[in-house]
Amino acid sequence: MAKQFDGWTIVFDLDGTLVNTAPDLLDALNHVLVEGGLKPVDLPTISTMIGHGAKAMIVKGMAAQGAEPDADRMDALFDQFLAYYEDHIAVGSRPFENALDALQTLTHEGAILAVCTNKRQRSTDRLLDALQISENFAAIVGADSVPDRKPHGDHILLTVDRAGGKRSRAIMVGDSRTDERAARNAGLPFVFVPFGYETETVDEIAPDAVVSNYSELVPALLRLIG
Repeated sequence: MAKQFDGWTIVFDLDGTLVNTAPDLLDALNHVLVEGGLKPVDLPTISTMIGHGAKAMIVKGMAAQGAEPDADRMDALFDQFLAYYEDHIAVGSRPFENALDALQTLTHEGAILAVCTNKRQRSTDRLLDALQISENFAAIVGADSVPDRKPHGDHILLTVDRAGGKRSRAIMVGDSRTDERAARNAGLPFVFVPFGYETETVDEIAPDAVVSNYSELVPALLRLIG
């Protein structure tokens, strides 16, 4: 008997989509800021930069205090951030509510699952391993393991390829405009999760489906595939 998602690949973004990584990213940023003689910042100050990389968060955190790093200092701060973050990568980071149940259901119903993230590959692997969820995914593709990162559509398409899926039967799930643009550039449907770090509204993102909790994901995907 055929399963509901046979032949379909579901591609997930990571930060703000599968996992709430904000606590550990903020902790790493504040470690760098305090070590540099600045004050720690709160999450609202840098939340819009999550998903745009560590350097964007560092710049935002410093700018909030009237500081600006030069190129050499930025490189040093970036290295310091990564070293601290990778050593504390899953202290407070956890999958979003019902995410693991949704992954298990999709796998049971024949879906191929993959992760496509603008996080560095090493950090991505460490996080998913620490949370013990790596085995759910046929491919895990970080930004530095492809020629062009999201919003370039090839990042998603290469992820589908590496997962052993078909490009014509794939769907992207993400929390940002970057994910939406990447899905459109790849020619794939896009499911938006509004509980992540995006500041644009659902109407502005204009996704093919919206799920406010992972308990809604499987029914939403079934509606998309018809």
